[in-house]
Amino acid sequence: MASTSTISVRKEALPGPLPLDSGRELAGVEIAFETYGELNEARENAILVFHALTGDQFVASEHPITGKPGWWERMVGPGKPLDTDRFQIICANVLGSCMGSTGPASAGEGGTPYAMQFPVITIRDMVRAQMRLLDVLGIETLHAVVGGSMGGMQALSCAANFPERTGRVLAIATTARHSAQNIAFHEVGRQAIMADPAWQGGAYYDGASPDKGLSVARMAAHITYLSEAGLTEKFGRRLQDRDAKSFGFDADFQVESYLRHQGISFTDRFDANSYLYITRAMDYFDLAEEHGGLLANAFSDASDTRFCLVSFDTDWLYTTADMREVVHALNAVAAPVSFVELSAPYGHDSFLLDVPALDRVVKGFIG
Repeated sequence: MASTSTISVRKEALPGPLPLDSGRELAGVEIAFETYGELNEARENAILVFHALTGDQFVASEHPITGKPGWWERMVGPGKPLDTDRFQIICANVLGSCMGSTGPASAGEGGTPYAMQFPVITIRDMVRAQMRLLDVLGIETLHAVVGGSMGGMQALSCAANFPERTGRVLAIATTARHSAQNIAFHEVGRQAIMADPAWQGGAYYDGASPDKGLSVARMAAHITYLSEAGLTEKFGRRLQDRDAKSFGFDADFQVESYLRHQGISFTDRFDANSYLYITRAMDYFDLAEEHGGLLANAFSDASDTRFCLVSFDTDWLYTTADMREVVHALNAVAAPVSFVELSAPYGHDSFLLDVPALDRVVKGFIG
């Protein structure tokens, strides 16, 4: 991928070393972020948007590497559900990622990239870093935190560990812990990266990147973001640019060509080591385990926080049943919570796509 040193990235240095769940500390942490809209005089109209695994801080602005629109441009902007005429929207690149925040590609001691010397991080570490960023920005409390998928994990973690920082939590298409199936898919991706000869034990920054392994990892993960019905409707068994099967191993089918394109294009904007670290953080995520083995304990100090949880009927990665577990835990501590399962044909990726019902839910909950 292109180095962030060659593009314009807004970032702030966090004061002091950042304590990590592993017991280590990380010094010199920088967090890259973008803002949309203005803070009001009371500095209490900010909404923090957490991004998903392969997302970044460019939630509503052109991506500096790909040139594509922001990943949630349909949701963030003037008059949109996350209305920048009323709120300041903040989105930070997570700790461990590769769009300007400190991660494996960043310079460690001696000026060389951390690579695999970067400490293993957790979702809570990511949130802890973003709370430090808010301190630097002079924002004590947020109007809301919002996130889908891994972003939803961060939103729930924020409510559990920093309940005083926000009045509203909107968690979409997410879970309170990674299942064995989720971990299994991530492990396939990690092994694909580490099996690429160019990976070099993570020390590839002066040479060729393990793009083949990262591409396969992206292909495997992308399948989990889609629904069977959506794949069938979009591709079926239609052939790609040919009238008959080749009886070879080129991309005969449209769905094969699509996945190959998704994999190859991903390597232009993402770092393979970051993929290893972030997927591991997701696998370690278990809010109940963090709070004595009972999920309700995670929200015992958040009973004054308003929650809205959203699932999709075709999402088999983070299911409606997963979301109901969180609802039950919130009910157990009498936290105000609303929950809705929306119908959409797109699978897990529905939160990123055109689902008008989601727009209405977001706008109504944010207030």
